[in-house]
Amino acid sequence: MTRAASLFLVLGLNISPVLAQTAELRTFTNAQGKALQARLIGVAGANVTIETANGQRFTLPIASLSAADQQYLKSAPAAPAASTAYKPGPNDKLEPAAINEAAGQPLFSDTPLWATSAEELAEKLQIPPESKTKTTSSFRSYTEKDYKLFGAHPYSVAMYAENGKIAAFSLVYANKGDLFQYEGDASKQPDDNDAAKLLKKAMDKDVAAISEALTKKLGAPKKERFGEKAGRMNMQRWDWRGHSLLLAEAEGEYVGLQIVTTAFADAGGKVEETADKVIRARVLANLEKRPNGDIVVGDLPMVDQGPKGYCVPATAERAMRYLGVPADMYILANAGQSGFGGGTSVDVLLEGIGPQIRSKHRSFDSWGGELKLKDLAKYIDKGVPVMWCLYSTDKFNEVADKHTQERKAVTNWTTWKVKVLKQAADSTLEKDRDSAHVVLITGYNKDTNEIAFSDSWGENYKERWISVPEAERVSQQHFYVVGF
Repeated sequence: MTRAASLFLVLGLNISPVLAQTAELRTFTNAQGKALQARLIGVAGANVTIETANGQRFTLPIASLSAADQQYLKSAPAAPAASTAYKPGPNDKLEPAAINEAAGQPLFSDTPLWATSAEELAEKLQIPPESKTKTTSSFRSYTEKDYKLFGAHPYSVAMYAENGKIAAFSLVYANKGDLFQYEGDASKQPDDNDAAKLLKKAMDKDVAAISEALTKKLGAPKKERFGEKAGRMNMQRWDWRGHSLLLAEAEGEYVGLQIVTTAFADAGGKVEETADKVIRARVLANLEKRPNGDIVVGDLPMVDQGPKGYCVPATAERAMRYLGVPADMYILANAGQSGFGGGTSVDVLLEGIGPQIRSKHRSFDSWGGELKLKDLAKYIDKGVPVMWCLYSTDKFNEVADKHTQERKAVTNWTTWKVKVLKQAADSTLEKDRDSAHVVLITGYNKDTNEIAFSDSWGENYKERWISVPEAERVSQQHFYVVGF
């Protein structure tokens, strides 16, 4: 990190350098008296964005600046939004109907996706909601076998939105997680050699079909490198009216098609980091302190892992995105060396994605041992969830579901505490190594000795509760945190 970055915490924005040049350099001083020469870009809420003479951009809390600077910023302009501008190209003359013909679905219109209501398009395309936070939302469909998009069958269709408007599409076609799901019939599962051959054949078929559908309408693609760190890969790219369609093939893993802004594609898919102070303030503001003593991390994004065994990458994606680190469970599964049909090592995954997380100035913490509220509270009290490895047996889920439903009706928490103690003492829960699973611990109640946890199975599993003694009976005694 540069000296300037350590002084004024970095948050890169997609702001045109031309805009920055219109303001004069001035001296900004923080509360400790350290000064920096920079141009004002603009104010967004409680933060200000500035740019130095050499083009480095920083976003920092206004409250961290001197009183004089804070007064100056009261009349400052708003920071520009991320750019969706693009350079017109030869494909722009094509009408939306032509692109929709390639897609096989009514995806595009005269209004750019980025100005389109996410909820309205999701309803039109029948993509169910997956997650909704204060500023972001996502929609995901695990499609039927006869569903096609751009000439091939996507197993997962995901749409991401910011402030109600579409930000990106992510389509995942043949992949080692979804391709080998046989509804619990293990006898149908091929051995690894046969599975690898089947996967390659399916991936080759999908790449050919998608490429043909897009090339027929948009011409030959450009070949580019896209993404960051472990997620960086070769892409085929087609552009149309500010939309970039990026086709990727991760060897032995998956075929994916992303639809992003042309500005984002031009930047190579690099997402600029959010400053620690900004993230810390944001997650702390999401911490819920309820009248009954519950302390719960709120506004967590949900990721539905679907039928495959992707609990580790799906849960890691949620933790990373919450802390401002871009993530996708399919790419994480690659880093975690997931097996055919799922199954990922937490240690291997975290080691594989470590460079990406550290590049965003985030950290890993991990520990082993008994599940204790004091260990969890160190993180949850800061607004940070904890990844917990457990054995999620059918019996455990029955107990957790019943516990959670009964808890919703509680009016006398003293009586509830007594009941929880008795249930814990009478518990017959046991570990089953065939039921290994990972969830986020998102809250606790010290008085009733309970924890809240969240599975990556959709909104219905966003918050469930169980007593600490019962949780310990099924715990693998391994905990991980994507933190500061």
